Amino acid sequence: MQTFRLFLALAGIVAVVALLIMKKDTKTVLIGVGLVLCVLCLKPLDGLNAFTSYMTKAGLIKAICASMGFAFVMKFTECDRALVNLLTRPLGNIGFLLIPIVVALTYFINIAIPSAAGCSAAVGATLIPVMMAAGVKPEMAGAAVFAGTFGGVLSPGSAHNVFVADMVKAHNPSYTVQDVIGVQFSSAITALIVVLIVISITAIVCKDYTKGVNYLAQKESGANSVASNSADGSNLDAQPQKINVLYALMPLVPLVILIIGGTSKLNTISFLKWTKMGVAEAMLLGAIVTIVITMSNPQKITKEFFKGMGSAYAEIIGIIIAAGVFVAGLSACGAIDFVIEWLKGEQGYVKFGGTFVPFFMGVVTGSGDAASMAFNTAVTVHADALGFEQDKLGMAVAISGALGRSASPIAGACIVCAGLAMVSPIQIAKRTALGMFLSVCIIAFFIL
Repeated sequence: MQTFRLFLALAGIVAVVALLIMKKDTKTVLIGVGLVLCVLCLKPLDGLNAFTSYMTKAGLIKAICASMGFAFVMKFTECDRALVNLLTRPLGNIGFLLIPIVVALTYFINIAIPSAAGCSAAVGATLIPVMMAAGVKPEMAGAAVFAGTFGGVLSPGSAHNVFVADMVKAHNPSYTVQDVIGVQFSSAITALIVVLIVISITAIVCKDYTKGVNYLAQKESGANSVASNSADGSNLDAQPQKINVLYALMPLVPLVILIIGGTSKLNTISFLKWTKMGVAEAMLLGAIVTIVITMSNPQKITKEFFKGMGSAYAEIIGIIIAAGVFVAGLSACGAIDFVIEWLKGEQGYVKFGGTFVPFFMGVVTGSGDAASMAFNTAVTVHADALGFEQDKLGMAVAISGALGRSASPIAGACIVCAGLAMVSPIQIAKRTALGMFLSVCIIAFFIL
C-alpha cells in the first residue's frame, strides 16, 4: 500500500510539471493535484486544512501585501520610472561596457522594483532602445535587461525572503527579513558577478556589439513609438525629459529605513531608533512619504495601495497557499516522510535537490515560484535534521528558482524584453542561460 501511495505522489509530481509546461494556471494545478492526492489517500481534509492554514499566516500577509501595495503606489505616481531615468541618464554612449552596466543596473533596480516583469518593462522601455542605438544588437539589448531581473532576491518585499524569515521565526522570534537578506547576500552577489562575466563573453563570441551601428534605426519599419522618435538617427538623449529627483528617491525610502533599522550600529543611535520596524511598516511609511512629496491625492494613493495588496494576496500568497495544498497531498501519500528519511542518510543530495530542481523547474515553466515554494514547504522546514540551516537552504532554493526563471524563454520578463527589442524570446534566453546555470553550479558546489 505504501509503495502504491509513493507511485501516486510521483504521478502527481509528473502531472504538475507537465501541466505547468503546458502553461496552465500555477495555482489551479497545485491545488487541484494536491486535493486529488489527498482524496486518493482518503485524507481529503488534509488539503483543505493546508489551504486554510496558509491563508492566515500573518507574517506573510503583512509583509508581502504591504510591499505590493507600495509597488502599485510607485507605479501610479511614476516614481519607479523616475528612478530608472535618473540612474540611466549618465550612461550615454559608453560602448561595449553598456552591456554589463545595464545588467548590473537592472539588478539593483529590481531590488526596489521586485517584480521581474514590472522591472523589465520599466527598465527595458528606456534602456533597450538606448543600447540598440549605441551599437548593441537587439537580442543582447533584451538579454542584458532580462539577465538582471533576479536582483529581487535581495528585496525585503520578496515573497521567498518573507516566507523563509517566517519559517525561521518559529523557533527564533527575533529573526527578521533583513537577516534572511544577509544570508542571501553572498549567493546573490556571486551570481551577479558570474552573470556579468559570462554575458560579456557571450556578447564578444556572438559579436553582439558593433561600434557606430544604429540597430534601432534598422528596426525602423517595425519600431514602437520610442523607436519612431529616433527614426531620423538622432540621439535619444537629444531632448531629455526633466527628472524629478525627489520622485526618483521614493522607491528607495523603505529600503533605506530597513537597512538602517537592521544595522545594529545605526539603529542604536537615538534619532535613528525609530527605523527599527518591520517590512510592512516600512512600506506603509514609504507610501505616506510619497503622498507628501508627490502631492498626490491621498484617496487615489490609498486605493492604489489596497489594490496592490489585493493583487499580492491573489497572485503571490495564492501561490504559497497552492504550494501548501500540493505539499499536503504529497504528505498524505507519505512521500514527504519518505524523502526526509532518505535524505537523512544521503545528506549530500540535499543541496543539489535544493538548487538544480528549482532551477530547471524555473526554466521549463517560466516561474521559479512553484518549485521553490513547494521545496521550502516540504523539505526546508526539516533542514536541521538534514544538516542544514533553514535560512541558508531556503534562500539557496529561492535564488535557484529565480535564476531558472531568468534563463527561461517563456518567462514573463523575457517576453516583455523580447517585445521591446522586437526579437524572439529564444534568442534572449540563449544569451542568459549559461550565466544562470553556472551561477547555480557555484551556489550548489561551493556556497551551500
